Amino acid sequence: MSDDPRSPGENTGLQGVLALPEFRKLWLGQIFSQLADKFYIVLMVFLIAQYWAGATPPEGGALVEAAGAFNLSIEGRAQWITLLATGIYVANTIPAMVLGLVAGVWADRWRKREVMVASNGIRAGLALLTPFCLLDGPHWLGLSWGYWALLVITFLESVLTQFFAPAEQAAIPMLVPTRQLLAANSLYQATSMAATIVGFALGDPILRALKYGLGALGIANGEFALLPLCYGLAALSIAWIRVEETPRRSHDENIWREISDGLEVLKQRPSVRSAMLQLVLLYSLLAALYVLAISLASAIRQLGPTQFGTLLAMSGIGLALGAVAVAQIGHRFNRRRLASAGLGTIAWSLVLLGQLRGSLGFTLTLCAVLGVGAALLAIPAQTTIQEDTPESMRGKVFGLQNNLINIALSLPLVLAGAIVSRYGLLPVLWALAGLAVAAALLEQPWKRC
Repeated sequence: MSDDPRSPGENTGLQGVLALPEFRKLWLGQIFSQLADKFYIVLMVFLIAQYWAGATPPEGGALVEAAGAFNLSIEGRAQWITLLATGIYVANTIPAMVLGLVAGVWADRWRKREVMVASNGIRAGLALLTPFCLLDGPHWLGLSWGYWALLVITFLESVLTQFFAPAEQAAIPMLVPTRQLLAANSLYQATSMAATIVGFALGDPILRALKYGLGALGIANGEFALLPLCYGLAALSIAWIRVEETPRRSHDENIWREISDGLEVLKQRPSVRSAMLQLVLLYSLLAALYVLAISLASAIRQLGPTQFGTLLAMSGIGLALGAVAVAQIGHRFNRRRLASAGLGTIAWSLVLLGQLRGSLGFTLTLCAVLGVGAALLAIPAQTTIQEDTPESMRGKVFGLQNNLINIALSLPLVLAGAIVSRYGLLPVLWALAGLAVAAALLEQPWKRC
């Protein structure tokens, strides 16, 4: 019999972790919150296309001049939408790259449930402000005030997300027994990937259905109901969680000292440091794949460069399937060997993607296999960080993790395209595969653990 009061049974797979009522509430909150994050980006692009991108771009204006200075073509409507959407992406990315550590400190000082409920509730309130951005008003840099207001709202939404993310990660070990953490993280990863696919794939049709469906009933601007609904449901689900937690009294402590304490955890605990480096490497490889997918798709006659999302979707499906497999049987294997197997699978997939490029069937299959490898690496690494980080330090460590991962996602997006243009696709795939093999060997999977 289990001695953990949170565990109603002995099942360590998905069925067992979903049987935990408090974790189930957190999981439902994660679903709605993740969907809302993806729907938010889709809504911003939807609004830009509807209200700020006319048939032809505006002439003059500082924004147009700045685009010209960087040799960006905005002669057509599609280029103008892309330029304005880039502003949304930048406003969403900046807090993710710089605020994780500070947000993690405050996530440790406050109750995790309250942080998650408040962040979702405030994000719902911010989403309710977006319709007001369509009102007429002054123009700045060639655009109406509403676009700039959307940038501010996007920035604030992203700031709140940086508080939600470490609090959510730190809450999982509070609600799940240690022996079920692997399954819980598997479910978390699978849900996150599914929300990404569903959110980006179905976001636009759902927004259009709300806009025109509710419009036919006499309810204008129905598309604006989606985000407050999702964020509100996330806040409501998490608010029902029952967990005993005493907030730390840290108001007299220096915030930079607490950040230093979080970094000290990595220094003192090699297992946490190694797991975090694995995650940074993984997300760097995946970010590079986002760029390389365009070249891979362009070599396939049935796809072409504009259909690169198909390859990314296949890797996402593979990751979700791998997450389910890890949840069900991952506890039977040593995590060092799981990580090595994941890195080896990624390396093998990258090499074969280069050798078999141009073949639709092989490329889709290898993208799915690469996703499985990513699951074998990411889920045990995340579980190790949760288990080996002291409870009082989890917010700081997960805040640092979010910082590093967002940087790892951003830099390859900038560098990979330029490197491929100069050296070609095949050498870059081999170099990434070599990096994965080197990381796998560093794990020394042949040793007994």
